[in-house]
Amino acid sequence: MYKLEIEVKRGHNLAVRDRGGTSDPYVKFKLAGKEVFRSKIIHKNLNPVWDEKTTLIIDSLNEPLYVKVFDYDFGLQDDFMGSAFLYLESLETIPVTLVLKDPQYPDQDLGTLELAVNLTPKDSPIEERRDSTQSIRLSELHRKAQLWRGIVSIALIEGRNLMPMDPNGLSDPYVKFRLGPQKYKSKTVPKTLSPQWREQFDLHLYEETGGVLDITVWDKDTGRRDDFIGRYQLDLSTLAKEQTHHLELPLEESRGFVVLLVTLTASAAVSIADLSVTPLDDPQERREILQRYVSSTLRSFFNLKDVGIVQVKVMRAEGLMAADVTGKSDPFCVLELNNDRLQTHTVYKNLNPEWNKVFTFNVKDIHSVLEVTVFDEDRDRSADFLGKVAIPLLNVRNGEQKGYLLKNKELTAPTKGCIYLEIDVIYNAVKAALRTVVPAEQKYIEEEPKVSKQLLQQNFNRVKRCIMVLISWGTFINSCFEWESAQRSIVSFLFVVVVWNFELYMLPLALLLLLVWNYFFCSSRDGADVSMDGMFEWEVDEDDKEEKDSEPKGFMDKLYAIQDVFISVQNALDEVASFGERVKNTFNWTVPFLSWLAITALCLATFLLYLIPLRYLVLAWGVNKFTKKLRDPYMIDNNELLDFLSRVPSDVQVMQYHELKVDPGQSPSKRRRTNLS
Repeated sequence: MYKLEIEVKRGHNLAVRDRGGTSDPYVKFKLAGKEVFRSKIIHKNLNPVWDEKTTLIIDSLNEPLYVKVFDYDFGLQDDFMGSAFLYLESLETIPVTLVLKDPQYPDQDLGTLELAVNLTPKDSPIEERRDSTQSIRLSELHRKAQLWRGIVSIALIEGRNLMPMDPNGLSDPYVKFRLGPQKYKSKTVPKTLSPQWREQFDLHLYEETGGVLDITVWDKDTGRRDDFIGRYQLDLSTLAKEQTHHLELPLEESRGFVVLLVTLTASAAVSIADLSVTPLDDPQERREILQRYVSSTLRSFFNLKDVGIVQVKVMRAEGLMAADVTGKSDPFCVLELNNDRLQTHTVYKNLNPEWNKVFTFNVKDIHSVLEVTVFDEDRDRSADFLGKVAIPLLNVRNGEQKGYLLKNKELTAPTKGCIYLEIDVIYNAVKAALRTVVPAEQKYIEEEPKVSKQLLQQNFNRVKRCIMVLISWGTFINSCFEWESAQRSIVSFLFVVVVWNFELYMLPLALLLLLVWNYFFCSSRDGADVSMDGMFEWEVDEDDKEEKDSEPKGFMDKLYAIQDVFISVQNALDEVASFGERVKNTFNWTVPFLSWLAITALCLATFLLYLIPLRYLVLAWGVNKFTKKLRDPYMIDNNELLDFLSRVPSDVQVMQYHELKVDPGQSPSKRRRTNLS
């Protein structure tokens, strides 16, 4: 074992890559094809000074260190500025000057890079043992902190008399919540000092975290840093449990109030256990769980958030990617269900780890997706991604041990390795149906959207396909008038008779018939999933894809504004396309549970419209709407139809959740080649 200490000092006469005659260079180190270090970005400088240090632990001196220099391009792919190899086995001098070259243009002068290098033997037996013990202890502490003992339900209602931060005497306020490692950010309400947020979310009380909820109010400022309005720290230990508290919290160091509804609910913690401790395998415990969720009809209308329970047995993985220079990995597995996150222990120096752990989660929404991600533990840096699978709970077959081929971060292409899981889901169907028409739980921490030319083009193509479907329907209707098919035109002409006798109940009845038609006459429901792969063009090889991990400092405000516009267009296209695809997938029986729920709702609507005059239904709807605010002033409005459609997967999600076929006769590397071909 060797310890390699590197100091990136400066660059001299680097290549020009920007129109202004400068570049924004940064340095990247790779060892055995894996990125091990990336420097900061020096803007608009051809002779940058970094003065950054890093320490690498290496097993062999035979593999050279690959040094690459790039020019950072905001929102675009970074430009290559040159590369060089640092050969460790022949390393003699501490100061090192590397001459940068482009393999395609070897005669081009791209400047030099100045480093300070120190290579020393590492006392591997003692330090390895000490580091490994320390890592295990940290892992154990982290896992303990993941066990939660209660739920904090928060309804963010409104703000009152907030401080103006904009020149027009108003603000664009939003709220950030922080409880231990959990964060939540509300929507922004523009141009007001008395915003109405009306948002509902849950946080967890963990064993190792404090009970202080940090609440901060900010003013959104496009193109610049957001302005701080005020803060309040709420000690949750002072609140009584199992009851809702109406709180008007005055902001410190500012004026104004934030109005909340807070409820503390004690709950059985999510749990991690060894394979020998499996609640659903114990007949007595299984009977109690079935009695709680399935057998008891009376409980179906109480505590609607307690929909069910899911037990996941994480057995083992095979053929994982080698993330370390030794050709091995230190894999551990992370399981996420909405905002619940648990992880296994780390198996060191192994590409075929066995964890044999059992995880138990409470199910609050049967349409949730279980995400299982495998990482490589790295003591000096953040964990390296090895692979991931996403499994909708409604797709689970109870008690079946299955192998799932791992995918990349975007779940769009296979990567190396296979993980074996056994999942059991027990839930109450009535609660699951009722929870379908309320807003879905939002994730506390979500990745900030980034500008992507590929994603923008993909979303545009999705919207185009939806528009083409509408055009094809219009063409079909027009062909009925043109008598291109006599049989079709005669049947269409009979529609005039239907119009003469039209009643409102026929509208949901027509949708009901469409659902029934697709159920009986769709040739293949599985074929729709397979054909998804042809709809989207994804990049499979991501080795040279440059990620924009660091945000440039001091960039022009116009560039931020342009980025915001691109992201807004990109997201708007995604929303429009997803809406059309979700409507289509409801009628295509993509999720049978949701299609059956739609049939039930349409049957009920047809029955009510047939028996009850429309004026009585409109009267009941109007009375409910107008009195809702009087009956519950703090009720959070929602649209049941949109909440239902939010549970239906779009075509992109259908493809992401599509399970890759595992051939037991093939090795992991052959499986990967087969799926890519």
